Amino acid sequence: MTRLVVVSAGLADPSSTRLLADRLAAATAEALAEVEVTHVVLRELAHQLTDRLLTGFPGPELAAAIAAVRDADGLVVVTPVFSASYSGLFKTFFDVLEPGTLDGKPVLVAATAGTSRHSLVLEHALRPLFAYLRAVVVPTGVFAATEDFASPELEQRITRAAGELAALVGKVSPADAAGSVRRTIDDELAEPTPFEELLRRASAG
Repeated sequence: MTRLVVVSAGLADPSSTRLLADRLAAATAEALAEVEVTHVVLRELAHQLTDRLLTGFPGPELAAAIAAVRDADGLVVVTPVFSASYSGLFKTFFDVLEPGTLDGKPVLVAATAGTSRHSLVLEHALRPLFAYLRAVVVPTGVFAATEDFASPELEQRITRAAGELAALVGKVSPADAAGSVRRTIDDELAEPTPFEELLRRASAG
């Protein structure tokens, strides 16, 4: 049984960040077949995270979340964009992990924002953070602006990223992961990919 942990840092309830996290989790679970999914909702751990910073000791729910991340075979991490970067709550959670917790662990990074102008947050903030933590970040990051949630292109990125995470976890082959979202030349001629989407894909890796 593969252990997948989904960390979402949305503050609202309901949250577009949690919505994206749920869609990524479902796509990854489908790619992996036999998977145990644990959701870590940082909004519910905010007070315990502050206490952990001040006292050095995690509360029971935070300790369970840290243990789940430590024991996971792969992670999906999703943050809202605040001030052109990941949120403070998101960063605090990864600050309190013990050194080495994410060494070699496959991670799918994702972010949400009100506008696509923030799409480069995946490259200038999230990838450097997880590279520093020595995680293995999947090639495709997923960014979703408000208007993206109804687009088929977002679903394609979700499927591709989920397949890459499944391949890194080792449960499916990279060829199967890549093939799940491959478009033919006829597909592209019949319905060309918008230039804005090509730019977004390039920024998402």
